[in-house]
Amino acid sequence: MMSRDWLLQSAFMPFHLCVVAIFILIITETLGIYIGHRPSNLIRKIIPLWIKDSPIFRVKISRYFVLLFFLINLSFAGYFIQLIFFAFKQHFINSGVVFIPAFMLAWFFTLFMLHCLDQVIKPNQKVDQTELIGRFGIILYRSARPDASTEASVRDQFGQLHRVQVVPEFGELEPNSQVILIDYHEHCYIAHRITPLRDV
Repeated sequence: MMSRDWLLQSAFMPFHLCVVAIFILIITETLGIYIGHRPSNLIRKIIPLWIKDSPIFRVKISRYFVLLFFLINLSFAGYFIQLIFFAFKQHFINSGVVFIPAFMLAWFFTLFMLHCLDQVIKPNQKVDQTELIGRFGIILYRSARPDASTEASVRDQFGQLHRVQVVPEFGELEPNSQVILIDYHEHCYIAHRITPLRDV
């Protein structure tokens, strides 16, 4: 039979820490709202840019909630795998062995939850077309000419990524080139290519 102190076994410790982290994040974020120092603001600053720009995280949900969802799923997956193993073998297995499949399950269910919620949550911030003027962007997919627009990825003042149609001010804009939006005309932005400075 399972002893009463099974929760204190080392096989569950990584997942206990996840639960503790969840409560700490929730409590500190709630208190931070009132004192003006929210942990979510710090997390936004330390997240690498390549993660922010990843297509996986192009959702309308805060990265802070992404972290909370992941910790919830990770702790649940860890407990679930350990208890299933105990039901068949009458003992728990090393937490290091369980952590990898639990991590993969948590990652999968977190992505599933994010993209399901992203379909039903409406953005609470509307970006006017003129607010993207002066913003930098990256040309995607194909080249753009004055008579043929293409798609560019642009980040607004709220940190949200937008895909907009752009045409060059003159010449041609090649894929992956960096541009700045200088005007908006007939449902399309006019972009100017940024030339990198050369070492003198």
